[in-house]
Amino acid sequence: MTEHHDEQGVSYAAAGVDIEAGDRAVELFAPHAKRASRPEVRGGLGGFAGLFALGKYKEPLLAAGSDGVGTKLAVAQAMNKHDTIGIDLVAMCVDDLVVCGAEPLFLQDYIAIGKVVPEHVAEIVKGIAEGCVQAGCALLGGETAEHPGVMEPDHYDVSATAVGVVEAEDVLGPDRVRSGDVLIGMKSSGLHSNGYSLARHVLLEKAGLPLDGYVEELGRTLGEELLEPTKIYALDCLALINECDVHTFCHVTGGGLAGNLARVIPAGMTAEISRATWTPGPIFRTIESLGKVPQAEMEKTFNMGVGMVAVVSAADRDRALAMLTARHIDAWELGTVRASENADEPAVIMKDSHPAA
Repeated sequence: MTEHHDEQGVSYAAAGVDIEAGDRAVELFAPHAKRASRPEVRGGLGGFAGLFALGKYKEPLLAAGSDGVGTKLAVAQAMNKHDTIGIDLVAMCVDDLVVCGAEPLFLQDYIAIGKVVPEHVAEIVKGIAEGCVQAGCALLGGETAEHPGVMEPDHYDVSATAVGVVEAEDVLGPDRVRSGDVLIGMKSSGLHSNGYSLARHVLLEKAGLPLDGYVEELGRTLGEELLEPTKIYALDCLALINECDVHTFCHVTGGGLAGNLARVIPAGMTAEISRATWTPGPIFRTIESLGKVPQAEMEKTFNMGVGMVAVVSAADRDRALAMLTARHIDAWELGTVRASENADEPAVIMKDSHPAA
C-alpha cells in the first residue's frame, strides 16, 4: 500500500518561520542602523561579519560585556511599545565597559522572537540604534531569530555584546582607589533595567495598578514611568576621564548601590555613603510603600536614584561636579573612601536617612 504525501511538501514557512518577514524587517530597520556608525566601520549591512578598524594604540586592551534587559521586556510587550527597550539594552552593556575606562566602539544585538512582525523588530532596532548614538558606538550587526513553538508569537527577548578599548596604562579599577577619594553620584532616570520582577509583583500584581493608569506622584502613567529608558553615561564618563583624576566608576545595576560599589573598593578600605545627600525618585517610594518592602531589600534590588558613581581624587571633586553639571547630569557628592577601621568592616557603609520628599 503506497503512502500519500502532500504534493507541496513541508516548508520552513509551514513550520512557522517567515523568511520574507525577516527580510522586510531588515529593510525597515536599515535606516535606523545606519545612524549608529563610526568612521572605523568597514563594509555595510548584509555581510556575514561586522568589520571595525582598531586605530592606533600603544597597548590596546579590548573590553567586552554582554547583557539583556530582563523583565522590563514584559512591560514593553504589555504596552505594545517597543522603541525604547533598545536604549536600555545598550545602556546595560556600554556602561559596564566605561567602569574600567574603556571607550565603547561597537555593539552587536541578538533578538529572539516568537513571530517576526517586521514593524516590531524595526522599532526594537530603532531603540538599539538610538542607544548606540547616545553612547557614541557603532551598531555593527546583529541577529533576529524567529522561534515558533518555543516562544509565544508576541514575546521576544533581547541581548547584546558591546566591545570597547582602553590603553593598558589607563585601565581604571580598585588598584587606583585611595583613602580620601570622593564618591560622586549621578542621578538615574528611574528604575533603569533592574528589579522589574519585584516592581511588577508589587505594582501590577499586589496593588493591581493598571499600566495605563495615571499616578499622581509620578506625574504620568505607571507604564510610562516603568518604560523610562535607562540613562546612558558612557560619553559623560569618558569626558570626565579626560579632564579629571578619575580612579574608577561603579555602574549601579542588579545588587544595588552598595553591592556594586563593593566591587571597586580595594581590601583595607571602606566607602562611606550618606543617604542624606539625595532623595530617591517617587517610583522608589511608591514601590517601598505599596509593597511594604524593607529598606535593605529596596537597596539590594534597585538603584534608588543613583545610576553611576565616579570615584575621583579629592582635589578634583569640584571640577568633576562642575563638568557633569555642564553636561546636564544631576551629580552630587555621595560620600568618601577611607581606610577601614578593622578587618571586619564592610567595603561599603550606608549611613543616615534619605531626606523626606
